[in-house]
Amino acid sequence: MSDRDVFLVDGARTPFLKARGKPGPFTPVDLAVQCGRPLLARLPLSPDAIDLVILGCVNVIADEMNPARVAALRLGLGADQVAFTMQINCGSGMQSIDTACRYIREGSHELILAGGTEALSHAPLVMREEAVEWFADVAQAKSQVERARRMADLRPNFFQPVIGLERGLTDPITELNMGQTAEVLAHRFDIDRATADAYAMTSHHRLAKAQEEGWLAGEVEPAFTREGRAYDSDDGVRPDSDMDALAKLKPAFEKPYGKVTPGNSSQVTDGASWVVVASGEAVETQGLTPIARIVDSEWAALDPSVMGLAPVLAATPIATRQGLGLDDIDLWEINEAFAAQVLACRAAWRDADFCRAVLGLGDAFGEIDTDRLNVDGGAIALGHPVGTSGNRIVLHLVNALRRLGKRRGIATECIGGGQGGAMLLEVV
Repeated sequence: MSDRDVFLVDGARTPFLKARGKPGPFTPVDLAVQCGRPLLARLPLSPDAIDLVILGCVNVIADEMNPARVAALRLGLGADQVAFTMQINCGSGMQSIDTACRYIREGSHELILAGGTEALSHAPLVMREEAVEWFADVAQAKSQVERARRMADLRPNFFQPVIGLERGLTDPITELNMGQTAEVLAHRFDIDRATADAYAMTSHHRLAKAQEEGWLAGEVEPAFTREGRAYDSDDGVRPDSDMDALAKLKPAFEKPYGKVTPGNSSQVTDGASWVVVASGEAVETQGLTPIARIVDSEWAALDPSVMGLAPVLAATPIATRQGLGLDDIDLWEINEAFAAQVLACRAAWRDADFCRAVLGLGDAFGEIDTDRLNVDGGAIALGHPVGTSGNRIVLHLVNALRRLGKRRGIATECIGGGQGGAMLLEVV
């Protein structure tokens, strides 16, 4: 073990709770604290052992500016604990881990708490621009008469808010929402509706089995409201999901012939996840038992209209750099933004022309065996709390590798705006 090797020591997440048309029981910081407390409590660490706290969060709410710092204080890590919040859309939770790795490798830090949190049910309602201008005009009136005159410009639709999340999921460059980018990939790689639905059904069935078998017990910590209600499992899963039910759903983004529906897309969800990242020296001095070594990582970017292909661009350089073929990677976690998006990544890797032209390979990378991909389901069944998912897939990849007696895996996700991240881990 090298002092500058970087290890994953432990991790925990909350249940992922589906948004149900109103603010959920927990804010982003609430969620981070709910899984952070039991994680820290079971480790032989004093609060001052943590050098830094990094927390991914995309939809920061007004009452929790810099949620990393608020969470650190609520976790009892001390007034002198430095903490910062990270935002790279869907990659925020993984970026927190990668940033921790880089600090540790350069020698400036030894032990870092890295996480992601998101409460999409608390995404704000935004006033229309014309309503904002009207309020400004009224506020700037110089007299009561002028104010009354400007008040007369009030229109009923000023009180009809825009859902902030809808704006956030629309790319400002291409003006395509994320679902439409998945439709582009479905068309490009000839992915039909039935294939996408079948993938979605499998995601639900796999998560349901993982819950039934207790495979998530060491990963998911229950969350408790102030009123005493307990949330102990991911609640968006549909164990009885079948092709007939999925086939009845209408396309969500490209009506009437689109392939992307609410049933084969990730769910709008609240949840948080943390991992403890440590140097080899910290593992020794703090008496820690690492569960995995973080071997390599990569970030990539491409045209936002095909953002869902970014896992291919991020993960392939890692395999090339490490001299790994497809058979050398035991498990994959590809965040399931959309079934069509994951299926497009698989199709791209098995397309020799694509691999030569885009990835610079001599031939096709190969086809990921479905038995190695998202073995316990993914965001279609779990949900996709944007700032959290990249952290969760890293944590779950390691837990799945250990459970199955496997050694090496890659976690990767597409990122809204046309980016992607990937991380290679080896079980210790």
